[in-house]
Amino acid sequence: QVQLAESGGGLVQAGGSLRLSCVVSGIAFSPHDMGWYRQAPGKQRELVARISSRSYTTYKDSVEGRFTISRDNAENTVYLQMNSLKPEDTAVYYCNRDDPGSFPWTWGQGTQVTVSS
Repeated sequence: QVQLAESGGGLVQAGGSLRLSCVVSGIAFSPHDMGWYRQAPGKQRELVARISSRSYTTYKDSVEGRFTISRDNAENTVYLQMNSLKPEDTAVYYCNRDDPGSFPWTWGQGTQVTVSS
């Protein structure tokens, strides 16, 4: 059974930084494309960054240049470095696979990011 454990969220002022981590257990991690998603109150979950199994990265336009996704296959971990945070980045952040044509794994609890103005 795949388990996802996100951490690293918190309360930060606008302009600040946070680094999120997601440890994936129960499966071989390296063949999978991975994504960081977020869900703000009253809104649908959205993909903000993805990294392929070969470490190609893509980003949602609103976070391009501020967020950086990376992965450590030896540690079964995917990271999201978030800089220049804005209040509109406030959300619960989740990781999951983003393999084309595949359903996501069971979602973890996520990690809350709150950016104050």
